[in-house]
Amino acid sequence: MKALVLKRYGRPDQVALTEMPRPALKPDDILVEVHAAGLNPIDTMIPKGTFKPILKLDLPATLGSDLAGVVVEVGRQVTRFKPGDAVFASIFDLSSTGALAEFARVPENAAALKPANLDFVQAASIPMVGLTSWQALKERAQLKPGQKVFIPAGSGGIGTFAIQLAKYLGAKVGTTTSTGNVGLVRSLGADEVVDYKKLQFEDVLKDYDAVLGTVRGDAIEKSLRILKRGSTIVSLVGPPDAAFARARGMNFVMKFLFGLLSRKMIRGARTCGAAYSFLFVRPDGGQLAELGKLLEAERIRPVIDRIFPFDQAKEALAYLEQGRAKGKVVVQMR
Repeated sequence: MKALVLKRYGRPDQVALTEMPRPALKPDDILVEVHAAGLNPIDTMIPKGTFKPILKLDLPATLGSDLAGVVVEVGRQVTRFKPGDAVFASIFDLSSTGALAEFARVPENAAALKPANLDFVQAASIPMVGLTSWQALKERAQLKPGQKVFIPAGSGGIGTFAIQLAKYLGAKVGTTTSTGNVGLVRSLGADEVVDYKKLQFEDVLKDYDAVLGTVRGDAIEKSLRILKRGSTIVSLVGPPDAAFARARGMNFVMKFLFGLLSRKMIRGARTCGAAYSFLFVRPDGGQLAELGKLLEAERIRPVIDRIFPFDQAKEALAYLEQGRAKGKVVVQMR
């Protein structure tokens, strides 16, 4: 099969479309003929070695995390799916079998039936941003109706989904975006929109219950100024904390290092009566099925910026890395 493969960290020429054997199934796996693969910012960072201390890939490894396609084979212990089923899934952090391939091995518990009203491209755009939003807003922040959540970069892949999920949960949403995207984020439900080219969000927003950290730099530290006591900060961009290291079974050195990296942020959060945590999304077919119901009911809609053919998968990653996409970037195989 054809796959986009990372051969060695650190050099662009070490990522290439190449022929790989079809992945062998374990008893609880399904083999999916991939019709489309959704891209995420982490897909552009992994080849650089950014996550090498955290993600243990056996190189050469197929890149990509999110997919939608059709089941063509099932392991002997699989009970929820059969050949011919249309599914979508995130296989992030599960194996060296990635989504940017003609076929992918997917653990049964990571997959869900594709929402009937979405095509494969739309479905492939959902898994990681959907699961991240669910785990951050519903599990960690435990967002309640009437609370206020700040979701910066509202026109990006995670922002466009998280705004809609927060509104479904009954929250009021504040976000930042550029002048040209104000209409988009308002159409998704954002209540307070700050044009970052004109204003600083920390000078405009106040009394927020939760922050979803999606932007690198000092945005999370600045967000402390808009929070009220008892609030929650869930960061997707770091710094990682010791709790994250413990959850992944890392050694003492990594626990100490991550504790050191996050100490300033945790201390700052405590000073203003907030709790800080770092979130590394986990695949979860059950949660994906719940999100599928919301998509079928059109409570949430996919937002897609560009679709690339499979033979331009490297160009798709390069485009995503520019950071200008409005919504998701998807690679279409079939």
